Amino acid sequence: MPMTFEQQPRESHKAFAAFKTYLELGPERSLVAVGDKLGKHRTQVERWSKKFDWPARVQAHTAHLADIERKTAEALAVQSGTDWAKRQEQHREDEWQTRGELIALAREAIARWKKSEHRCGTLEGIARLLDLASKLGRVSSGLALEPTDKPADEDAAFMIQIEVALEKVYGQPEAGRNLPPPAAAAPAPVIDVEVLKK
Repeated sequence: MPMTFEQQPRESHKAFAAFKTYLELGPERSLVAVGDKLGKHRTQVERWSKKFDWPARVQAHTAHLADIERKTAEALAVQSGTDWAKRQEQHREDEWQTRGELIALAREAIARWKKSEHRCGTLEGIARLLDLASKLGRVSSGLALEPTDKPADEDAAFMIQIEVALEKVYGQPEAGRNLPPPAAAAPAPVIDVEVLKK
């Protein structure tokens, strides 16, 4: 079965050519314009339009094109997403391999730095190099520079460290010791003020 906007089984070639002309005229289409363009009488064009329901066929054609456009956009988005996913995965692999190489180089540099009296470079420079390599890799692969959320056990460990530090500074409270509540502030005295008129 042909689609609604294609030539129909009982539609003559002339009638279909008239419909195609109507369709191609776009938003400014009219039956009069089709008649003028094809040299057909207005009543003949109206007859074909009614018999083969040109307005419905135009709507079907528009919906068909919109559907194709949507499917094409979806396919491109899926393809693009797949490509970027592959690129990110490849970059992660490359960064991991480079990370291992840089760590090995950094260890060699540290060993040379420790042995040499005339030290060349600094440990800080080595650390900056490693940090820069990691940041460049994360940015180029679309990853966040810093982790967005910490594991819960990391937060718990941090809180324990704070508690231990506070105990070192302030000492542990004595068991069973009841501290008196803070003294209530005394009410402020009320002062009467007289306004003298001159």
